[in-house]
Amino acid sequence: MLIAILAGILFSILLLFIGKWVKTKLQLLPALLPLGLFIYFVQFFPAIAAGEVVEQHYNWVSSFGVDLSFRLDGLAFLFTLLITGIGFLVFLYTSAYLKNNDYLDRFYGYLSIFMAAMLGLVLSDNIMSLFLFWELTSISSFFLIGFNNKSEASRKSALWALGVTGIGGLLLLAGAVVLGIVADTYTISEMVNQKALIASSPLYILIAIFIFGAAFTKSAQFPFHFWLPGAMKAPTPVSTYLHSATMVKAGVYLLFRLTPVLGDNTFWNTTLMLFGGVTMLYAAIHTIFRKDLKGILAYSTISALGILVFLIGLGTKEALLAAAVFILVHALYKATLFLVTGTIDLSTGTRDVSVLAGLKKIMLPVAIAGFLAALSNAGIPSSIGFIGKDLIYEGTLHVPNSVVLLTSLAVITNIFISYAGYLVGVKPFLGKLPARFEMTKTPEIRLWLPPVILASLGIVLGLMPSLIQDSLIKPILSSVAIDASDIHLKLWHGFTPVLALSVTTIVGGLLLYFLLKPTDKLVNFSNKLEVISPKSIIEKLTSLFETFSGWWTRVFQNGYLRNYVSVIIFVAVVLMAYRLLQDTSYVIDYNSFSKLTVYEVVVLVIMVGAIFFTIFAKSRLAAVAASGVIGYAICLLFVFYSAPDLAMTQFAIDTLTVILFVLVLYRLPKYLVLSDYKQRIRDGILACSFGGLISVLALEVLAQPVNEEISKFYAENAYILAHGKNVVNVILVDFRGTDTMVEISVLAIAAIGVFALLKLRLRGHEREQK
Repeated sequence: MLIAILAGILFSILLLFIGKWVKTKLQLLPALLPLGLFIYFVQFFPAIAAGEVVEQHYNWVSSFGVDLSFRLDGLAFLFTLLITGIGFLVFLYTSAYLKNNDYLDRFYGYLSIFMAAMLGLVLSDNIMSLFLFWELTSISSFFLIGFNNKSEASRKSALWALGVTGIGGLLLLAGAVVLGIVADTYTISEMVNQKALIASSPLYILIAIFIFGAAFTKSAQFPFHFWLPGAMKAPTPVSTYLHSATMVKAGVYLLFRLTPVLGDNTFWNTTLMLFGGVTMLYAAIHTIFRKDLKGILAYSTISALGILVFLIGLGTKEALLAAAVFILVHALYKATLFLVTGTIDLSTGTRDVSVLAGLKKIMLPVAIAGFLAALSNAGIPSSIGFIGKDLIYEGTLHVPNSVVLLTSLAVITNIFISYAGYLVGVKPFLGKLPARFEMTKTPEIRLWLPPVILASLGIVLGLMPSLIQDSLIKPILSSVAIDASDIHLKLWHGFTPVLALSVTTIVGGLLLYFLLKPTDKLVNFSNKLEVISPKSIIEKLTSLFETFSGWWTRVFQNGYLRNYVSVIIFVAVVLMAYRLLQDTSYVIDYNSFSKLTVYEVVVLVIMVGAIFFTIFAKSRLAAVAASGVIGYAICLLFVFYSAPDLAMTQFAIDTLTVILFVLVLYRLPKYLVLSDYKQRIRDGILACSFGGLISVLALEVLAQPVNEEISKFYAENAYILAHGKNVVNVILVDFRGTDTMVEISVLAIAAIGVFALLKLRLRGHEREQK
């Protein structure tokens, strides 16, 4: 499974070398990657249907409990099929949709990385590795949403998506860390055994809030939903793959996966029901205020995600069964409708549903796909959508005390979703073909075959639900600790209350379609209310934060380094003084001091003299030279106290510092006054205060009992464990290896920056000479 995940990343690297051929002769080559992965995962059908779980484990950072553990159970299996199967069709569709794009190879690279990230996310059994793949989906989706980077709207949408989902990623990290600490493991399958311990922990509420934040931002739940409609600025393959079938369901997947760990709790269930219920109704109603096909699909997608969160919140066996089926149902019909929308937009140049009509005459295969997807979307018999909708109502009817409210909410939501499906899948193809579209050509096969396959699959599975009953649905429920032995998916259950609700939904959707037409009036009405929308409120808060940041920058970061240093030292002095005045005993044990030698006194006198010379010197070069003398005096003190390595380091640093200061001062204007006497007095008081506090702190440290435990450990183990005779070097290289590596990295980055500035300076100078 690790190879399957890495395949997408490796392929994206390969595109750097074969990209020019992919844009011309090998446009279909990238589609072989998801196809091969789909075939690979399909071979697990018998094992998953038999109730087996396939696991693979790779040691990574085992000392922290973080390993690459992959687990293929029913839930992960469904998502891998969606990711690779729909991925193949999207790759195939892209080869025609973007065939003339100069950056087609780059697009395939982003798409491949995203596919790899999603596979890693759903297969990870370690919540920390799941977080890493979670973040990779956010980063890769940022590049995909902003693919048309010359468009300001695309760039802004990509930033919004990254910002919202990025905050969710931080919340997921926090939740994962706290959950791992409470459960004493980061392995999700092991957390299930610690459910009682987690539920009784005082940190349970905090863990749940972190997980909710991650899931709600990723799966576009109210009030974090606004990034998804904006993401429709991306090319249609992105909308199809990310925003209907895969990425937006990552949050739903997380909630589903952690239900056995955090579920069966009033706070968990109530919160999910509340946010899911509000989201599904709010977004469903918004579909009537949109004319753009993608806008309609965006809000219907948000509504569908709300339904999934709502069902997970119900938490009953019937509700989780409905959620499992609806994940598949929604992926099939929504991916189809997005592909249909992309083909219409590419062929006609518009997505305005109010002007689209009669297109079946010139794109019959696309019309067939749209009709079949609309059937599944509306839950009309013979489609898998009909079974999914029935199961939703079955789930709400099995909730005690709130049957009427929850069922009514589900029916109203499904009516609006049905209406949205008719607008996208039916309306553009019926009626008389407008004159402006008469010259439109029939799209090529790669633009209509993928949606036809997906739409047809929705009908086939609706007529024969047994195909997925044992191999997909039952294993999903088993993966969340639900007994699925008595589950039977059927197209017809007889005349029941659920059937009556389904008929009500179908009739309501059709009436709404025939009675309510998309108009500019509805769009304008919605725009008037935009001022109170979550997006507008967050934008205003962002603007206030930018204003505050500007004021803060002008006051505290005015471009003078000496002011920054002064503020830092002042704060340090206040904090240390407060602490030292409380607990310091000020007891000095003179007997512990060694006797002064002539050498030490001479060096001390030289140092003090150099300090005063540096302060009062009128020549900058003389002051720099005197400061170098101070450093060399410190070097001698290190030598006196048997620390030659520190002396050598100090010597090198001071020499380099003096040279750099001289080079800098050489470039400064002569007789430049940088401060007046008042500022120098202030700085002098601040410096004396800081120095005095450091002296008191040093004396206080000397008065404390010496604990040699750590020193003995390093001395005894330096050679045995690290094979080094110099204890200090061993500490830096082995015992503090990570810290040293970070320091080296910082120096390397700084060196690269300095080199870049020097090159820029040299090139500018060369241009001036020319």
